[in-house]
Amino acid sequence: MAVRLLRRWLAALCLLPAGLTAAAAEFRTPSITAVRVEWRAVLDRLRTEIATQPAIASRFTFAGQRRVPAWDPRSTPALVQLNAINASLFAGIGRSPVPVLLPFDTAGYLEGEANGTQLPLSRYQADFRPADLFHAGPSGYDAVFSLQPGAGGGLPSRIFARPVEVQITGSILVYDLADPRGGKGEPVKALASQFPDMRRFIREGYVRYAFTRFGVPYVVSIQCLDSTPRARRLACREAYPIAERFLKALRIAGGQPAQPRHDISSDIVERPTAVSPDFTYYPGGDIIARSSVRRRGGRADFAAYSQIRFPLAKTPTAVRSQSFGSKKSEGGRGVYPWRDNFCESRSFQVGQCAAGFGHQGQDIRPAPCPPNSNSESSCHPRKQAVVAVRDGIVIRSLKQQAATLQINTRNEHIRFRYMHMNPSAMDADGILNGRRVAEGEKIGVVSNYLDFPNGTSYHLHFDIQVFTRDGWIWVNPYTTLIASYERLIRGRGREIGTDPPIAAAVAHALPEAVLRHSAREGREN
Repeated sequence: MAVRLLRRWLAALCLLPAGLTAAAAEFRTPSITAVRVEWRAVLDRLRTEIATQPAIASRFTFAGQRRVPAWDPRSTPALVQLNAINASLFAGIGRSPVPVLLPFDTAGYLEGEANGTQLPLSRYQADFRPADLFHAGPSGYDAVFSLQPGAGGGLPSRIFARPVEVQITGSILVYDLADPRGGKGEPVKALASQFPDMRRFIREGYVRYAFTRFGVPYVVSIQCLDSTPRARRLACREAYPIAERFLKALRIAGGQPAQPRHDISSDIVERPTAVSPDFTYYPGGDIIARSSVRRRGGRADFAAYSQIRFPLAKTPTAVRSQSFGSKKSEGGRGVYPWRDNFCESRSFQVGQCAAGFGHQGQDIRPAPCPPNSNSESSCHPRKQAVVAVRDGIVIRSLKQQAATLQINTRNEHIRFRYMHMNPSAMDADGILNGRRVAEGEKIGVVSNYLDFPNGTSYHLHFDIQVFTRDGWIWVNPYTTLIASYERLIRGRGREIGTDPPIAAAVAHALPEAVLRHSAREGREN
């Protein structure tokens, strides 16, 4: 009897609105693929490159010791020697577990050193300046080079106000994203013999050249406009010859075999068991109505891409749109509930948003000052410290209002970008390319820069990029921020519109008569 009643009650519950019985989705870590490096092919290629300069061939030993693991440095003495030679120019190059490809002619450089005719460094780098950034770690390497205006022939006739920056990444880790725009592109005829599988495509504000060499994915990219040239901005077509000059000059500059890696499976994120008395948030993807491009809406993404420290030093804080909604509809002057704004309407390309355009990240705003507080109060937005979310390396040039934090560990290859801080203050504090910062270290204060003072409201824009076979791709940081905030306040937030798991909801909703009948049957049995 009790079983029949229970079945009828469960059937009735299925007819209720979803929000009455659905539980908040579990937060999960990302899934990551680890590639296998073909180091024998690397050594064969290095031997060929060195053979072009007989005068320095004697400095390299290609016969390694037998009976040692393939990842043992003694098995690849030529790579150990190459790393030692180039470490003075590219610090830590031997930490990369993938071959380091750079536009650097090691053999020519050594020959010039040996015969006393060494030229400026740029002459061994296809006229690219000394590296603005080089960082190698357990997941691979990243480098940034720049080309001075008017450097060499075959380039755009227009002279740019600033050097053109070219980025290259090689990674043993590739993030597995549901990416409908991934894997596309066109071949490059001029480079087909050197890079048979190369794809060229424009994505998320960069022209990208993706290829595989020695089993490893590499991507070379230049920030550009997919439109006609502008006075201060490079058009993507103008970037083509610059990127191709860079690619044609690539040679093996270092790297060292490491123990084999294994794929990293997605797992459930550990969150506080204690419930916060006030922290609430809307589900990921639930953006303000009609705030997206062509009203395509947001995108639910339950991945917490990294375990980070929340980027503002103090709590409470708000994650909320700076461009849509009213104060009344979005919680007045309070900080909760939070709301996803990753896919809000912007002119930025965002492949993870249904419309193909979006915000790229999340807007974070400090709590407002209490009524009647003066402008010098410690709660004022311009006094709110912004901190490093992890130990990492800064990517930032002088005068830029954006700073990127690069994380390169055995299990992660990920970037976090901060925007709208005061560039002059960051310059003065040395928040520049290659600066190492520790988790929780102050790197700036909340400000209102958008290429010029007072260009936006006081808030911090925070976003995340992960490395894929299409290069660095923006992903939604909303879930990552929720999880980090919960750790900071030591309390689990409540997702608006969801109740406890269905089993608990059913137990509370069962008619008293069913519960009494079930208990009686239990005693009789």
